Amino acid sequence: MLDEGAKGVYVIAVTPFLPDGAVDMASTDRMVDFYLDAGATGLTVLGIMGEAPKLTEAESTAFVRRIVARVAGRVPVIVGVSAPGFAQMAGLAKSVMDCGAAGVMIAPPGHLRTDDQIVGYYHQAVEFIGDAPFVVQDFPLVTGVQMSVPVITRIVRDLPTCVCLKHEDWPGLEKIGALRKEGALNRRISILCGNGGVFLPEEMARGADGAMTGFAYPEMMVSVVKNHLNGTPDRGRDLFDAYLPLARFEQQPGLGLAIRKHVLMKRGVIAHATQRRPGAALSAAGVAEVELLMGRLERRLAELG
Repeated sequence: MLDEGAKGVYVIAVTPFLPDGAVDMASTDRMVDFYLDAGATGLTVLGIMGEAPKLTEAESTAFVRRIVARVAGRVPVIVGVSAPGFAQMAGLAKSVMDCGAAGVMIAPPGHLRTDDQIVGYYHQAVEFIGDAPFVVQDFPLVTGVQMSVPVITRIVRDLPTCVCLKHEDWPGLEKIGALRKEGALNRRISILCGNGGVFLPEEMARGADGAMTGFAYPEMMVSVVKNHLNGTPDRGRDLFDAYLPLARFEQQPGLGLAIRKHVLMKRGVIAHATQRRPGAALSAAGVAEVELLMGRLERRLAELG
């Protein structure tokens, strides 16, 4: 089960599709192997970049079951169960936990405005998901919900099954620092950061335990985290700098997933860069830009040795 000691890199997995839109299970197996070979300490599936809203509940469960089977207990698997209603959330949470997931992730719905509404929402969510360990997803750029330090403190204090914060403010570094101050929380929880890894060196320096995000080169995030924990952060930053142009390019609103899937396809991880509709596609110019950056990255890594 997921617990407060989670650290390292929990890669947000894409959902591979065949050209006709069906879930590509063969690519799913290859993708799991790729992420684990890159050094991932966990996987997170059915996140926002995993196109979760485009899957039926049956497809979601089958996809999670396939990933859990391929992982075979080597790392924890976290599943996003955010949903418009609690009944849907409860059904998906039960099915994925029964499949062998280690925990679930819940983002607040966009209509929440006050601190009491946000805290109350998580209280209600726990009534429906039971004792499943859960991750609070703090992603205001997408949800529109601003989760302050006092709100997060109340959730952690009130709900013992909250074991992790997926911190994805932009970049929200002061929030990490505030949560890590002595006495800020009644217990220590894991803080894993998003943002495509583009602030990861700074997030680690502020007290994060690692990353929970996606990038077509997860080995970059693994290197930054390992070097920080090993006391060699400058080596991690050198490698981070080499990947940064491509990580920055992948952060384009609306096109980020298309870029990530194209790179994963070029790396032989997934067979097709298909997204389920609606989804943006790369133009010929966009493809050329991505492949230029990939070539420059390869040359820079060779220089770094």
